Amino acid sequence: MTEFLTAHWLDIVTTILGLAYILLEYKASVWMWIVGFLMQVLGIVLYYQKGLYADCGMEFYYLTVTVYGYWRWVRKSPRHQEAELKIRHFPWRLVLPWTLLILGVWGIMDWFLVTFTDSTVPMIDSFTTALSIVGIWALAHKYLEQWFIWIVVDIFTCGLYFYKDIPFKASLYALYVVIAVFGYFKWRKMMGETQHR
Repeated sequence: MTEFLTAHWLDIVTTILGLAYILLEYKASVWMWIVGFLMQVLGIVLYYQKGLYADCGMEFYYLTVTVYGYWRWVRKSPRHQEAELKIRHFPWRLVLPWTLLILGVWGIMDWFLVTFTDSTVPMIDSFTTALSIVGIWALAHKYLEQWFIWIVVDIFTCGLYFYKDIPFKASLYALYVVIAVFGYFKWRKMMGETQHR
C-alpha cells in the first residue's frame, strides 16, 4: 500500500486540489483560481512524468488564464462599478471563431505530438487540450455555457487518464462530469437571480 501511495502521491494531491477546485467553481467562488494555480503547477510535473505532453503544455496556458481569470472576477467593471463579474451567456458571435481555433489547435498539436514526441495518445490528448483552451477562457469570462465544454472534456479525459494509469485523477474527472451537469443548473439559477435584481 505504501508503495502504491508513493508511486501515486502527485496524482492523489492534484486530485484533492481538483475536487476543491470544482466545488469552488460550482459555487462561483473566486477562491477557485487560487486552488487552480497550485493544482496546475503540480499538474505540469504529473503530466510530464506520464507522457501527456499536450496536457503538460496546457498547464502553462492554464496558469496564465488563471491569473487573468482571477483578475477578471475581482476587478470592478469600469462601466457599472459592479463588485463582481456577472454570469452570462457565451456570445453567438464568438462560436465560429472559437470553433475554428479548437480545430486548428487540435490539428497542430496532434501533428506536433506525432512528429516530435513519443506520445501514445496524441489525438485524444490534443483534442482535450484544444477544447480546454476555450473552456478555461469561457470560465474566466463567467460564461454559463463553459459547463458544456467541460462535460465533453471531462468525459474524454476520464477515459484517457484511466488508460494512462492516473486512476485518482481519472475518477475525479468522472465526478467532474456529474458536478458539471449540476454546476450548469446552479449557475443558470444564479444568473437568473442576478438578472432579476
